[in-house]
Order: sequence, then structure tokens, then C-alpha cells
Amino acid sequence: MMVFMKRNLKLFFRDRSAVLFSLLAVFIIIALYAVFLGDVWLDSMKALANVDFLMNTWLVAGLLAVASVTTTMGAFGVMIEDKVKKIDKDFYSSPIKRSSLTGGYLGSALLIGIIMSLVTFAAAEIYIVLSGGAWLDAVSCLKIVLLIFLSTLMNTSLVCFIVSFINSNQAFSTVSTIIGTLIGFFTGIYLPIGSLPASVQTLIKVFPPSHAAALFRQVLMEAPMQTSFNGIPVQYLNEFKYHMGVTYSFGGHEITPLVSILILIGTSAVFYGLSILNMSGKR
Repeated sequence: MMVFMKRNLKLFFRDRSAVLFSLLAVFIIIALYAVFLGDVWLDSMKALANVDFLMNTWLVAGLLAVASVTTTMGAFGVMIEDKVKKIDKDFYSSPIKRSSLTGGYLGSALLIGIIMSLVTFAAAEIYIVLSGGAWLDAVSCLKIVLLIFLSTLMNTSLVCFIVSFINSNQAFSTVSTIIGTLIGFFTGIYLPIGSLPASVQTLIKVFPPSHAAALFRQVLMEAPMQTSFNGIPVQYLNEFKYHMGVTYSFGGHEITPLVSILILIGTSAVFYGLSILNMSGKR
């Protein structure tokens, strides 16, 4: 399985266009923020101190949540290419177990998602510092790395389950475009969750990747929120958190970080099982 994973990693990173397009949604979000969204939000919050630092960390948290989805989606392009070219039949006729092949696709996608998300995080941290922000402390960096692993694990399982039903490049491109377009809305990046209707807010709250985005925001925005809301009544800070998707609530009860983590772990387990069952059972 390890040899098969290494083969998939080489094929993905050898194709520079695949690597670039796996980050396309990230580039689109950055462009929208720089050209349109950034000025609107900064103007509405200009009374807060260090608002640039605050909103930059909010943007980075969303980028990390999106990157772990789109990069794993791009990684599964290798599996689709194997299906289209009938290469998978050669693998299945070999002595290699079908479960090992499935694990190889899953494992390589997971590693690609983690690597690309870490690169995104490093680049984003440099941008924040150059924009007048501050470096994350060591403990917060460790939390982000662990969240990257957990969110990528969860997104790999979700994406793999979807991709397991696809058998053509055209269908894969269509699904990739749809996911890349919608992921910004479902993680509350294009529009803060507090600006959306109640029914849409509920949909976002039950969408697992949105909980990854909330966890990233809670870590990255902790320091800038303390600075920006220093001396301001705590009720305004709480309203800001709910409006911007830093924290979620159901029925008036706030969703704790532990609940969000359990949602990510549970989603990973369920969809990994379904993916392996679907892919290993095909003939």
C-alpha cells in the first residue's frame, strides 16, 4: 500500500496544473476578499482596533477549511484517471488486495491535503505578519497543525465517498467545479453566517467542514479578538462571534469546540467506512 501511495503522490505533484487547480478556490477567495469583500467588512468594523489583523485571521481560517477540501478533491484525480485509462483493472488483476489499493488512494489524498494545507498556513502566516499582524505562538501553531490533520482526514472521507461514484473526467471536473464554488458559501466565507437566512444558517451548521472552519477561527482569532474588543462589553464580542461563524449555536446553546471535534471525527469514521465499502466492493 505504501508503494501505491508513493506512486499516487508522484503522479499528483508531477502534474503542476493539477496542483494549481486544486488551490483554485483558495485563489478565488483571496481575489474576492482583496477586490470586494475586504473593503466592505473593514469599513463596517473600522471602529475596532487592529481590525486588519482581526479580519486577516478570519480569512486565513476560512482558507484552511477550504484548502483541505479542494486539494483532496484534486488528489483523487489520479484515481479517476486510472479508471478512465483502465489502469485500475491492471491493479485489480494483480495479487494486491483491493482494500490495499483503496487505502492507497485514501492515504495519498490525505497526505496531499495535509501538505497543501500546511503550505497554505505557512504562506498565510507570512502574509498576516507582513500586513501588521503577529506570529502565532507555539501552542496555537500546534493546535492549527492538529486541526489541519483532523479536518483533512474528515474532508478526505467525504470527498472520497463522492468520487467513488464518478467514472469519467468530465463528471469529475463538473463535481470539482460545483464543490469549489459552493464550499465558500458553506464555510461562511463569501458571506458571514449571521448575514444569511435562518434556514441557510441551519444548513451550514450541519455541514461538517463548517465546524472545521469554526475551530480554525477560534484558534487564529483568539489574540486579535482580545485586542480589538478590549474595553468593549462582552455581549458585542459574543455577537461578533456568532455573526462571523467563530462559534455556532443550536436552540440557544453554544456548540463547544469538543462537540465540533467529535462531529469531525464521527464524520471521518462514517464516510471512510462507506468509501471503503463502496470502492472495495466494486468489480
